[in-house]
Amino acid sequence: MRIKPFKGIRPPKALVEQVSSRPYDVLNSDEARREAAGNEKSLYHIIKPEINFPEGTDEHDPKVYPSAVEHFRMFREKGWLCQDPEEKYYVYAQTIPADHALAVNGERTQYGLVVAAWVDDYMEGRIKKHELTRRDKEEDRMKHVRVNNANIEPVFFAYPHREDLDEIIAKTIAAEPEYDFVAAPEGFRHTFWVINDRKTIDRITEIVAEIPAMYIADGHHRSAAAALVGDEKRRQNPNHTGKEEYNYFLAVCFPDNQLNIIDYNRVVRDLNGMTAEEFLKALEADFQVEKQGTAIYKPSKLHNFSLYLEGEWYSLTAKPGRYNDADPIGVLDVTISSNLILDKLLGIKDLRSDKRIDFVGGIRGLGELKRRVDSGEMKMALALYPVTMQQIIDIADSGNIMPPKTTWFEPKLRSGLVIHELI
Repeated sequence: MRIKPFKGIRPPKALVEQVSSRPYDVLNSDEARREAAGNEKSLYHIIKPEINFPEGTDEHDPKVYPSAVEHFRMFREKGWLCQDPEEKYYVYAQTIPADHALAVNGERTQYGLVVAAWVDDYMEGRIKKHELTRRDKEEDRMKHVRVNNANIEPVFFAYPHREDLDEIIAKTIAAEPEYDFVAAPEGFRHTFWVINDRKTIDRITEIVAEIPAMYIADGHHRSAAAALVGDEKRRQNPNHTGKEEYNYFLAVCFPDNQLNIIDYNRVVRDLNGMTAEEFLKALEADFQVEKQGTAIYKPSKLHNFSLYLEGEWYSLTAKPGRYNDADPIGVLDVTISSNLILDKLLGIKDLRSDKRIDFVGGIRGLGELKRRVDSGEMKMALALYPVTMQQIIDIADSGNIMPPKTTWFEPKLRSGLVIHELI
């Protein structure tokens, strides 16, 4: 893998909480407008620039993209974003506090290296993906990268952990951090260090060069857009040398043994003409069905599911022979549930386009599934046991693609801590 340090564009320490934001794709325009209300320094003015226009403005309106450029320029002129004079690497830590709803065994922190990743590693498959991307979403982010000539938001990579990198990070975080704050509304702590020592920077580059592959954990569309714009720029440059900044894009790389994936659940509007009793009976062909009562039931292990239907929770355990633990796709609970419940019983064949189904990230809790069913909006909810990082690696290494809506990583990367310019 090839990486390089870069001259990061980032907020002064005193402004980081005002500037930084959640990623563009975890909230809609109205939510971004509310979060940015009264804060002219919010990065949402750049990454969700439709909020600079009247409510109802389409996020893909052609006038929206120039607004992002104008605000990016203004942020720099006003000193809300400043560029480091020399190329650096950075360490970015995310902490789930012990009292947070997602905390399992106390406080948990993951430490990532912030780097400029090589476009060719993506184009040639050494940066591996596990999800399909949609061209319309790629093009939206490509426009954003093109007009700003920068990767405003990073992508989230995982790499096979290495003790030598762990040691470098441990020495780095022993020093005073550049940023350290808890962000609303999620309540996660974000801590950020700058690596200034040239020998350490060179050593990081050397170590990462020995890593055969990295894996996109989160940000498939941003990765594709960033790499495609870089490739586009070099094809358009008759004097291309390979050393230009556009040959690289912004990434935060975490060791695989520190990452945690949470559940990604489903809610469905109807039972495809069946009564609740008929649906439960039909499930018994492929699952052991056990009523759990009115208290929320969470899946306890692989191949165990949680069903909420008409005020009751049920445990569904897939029967032997209904899955293939030797197959990286067949072992996934999202495959089992898609094949044996959503498709076979409910007639939902395309998770990307069918309007009868919606998806709920595990950060919202199983209470959100109950709420959406109890409100009458949805008829039933299905909670899945989360996939593991090793399952993602196995699928990516085998060249396979995960079914849609399989993984949900938390915490999400905070946008605006550092930006990579392509010139």
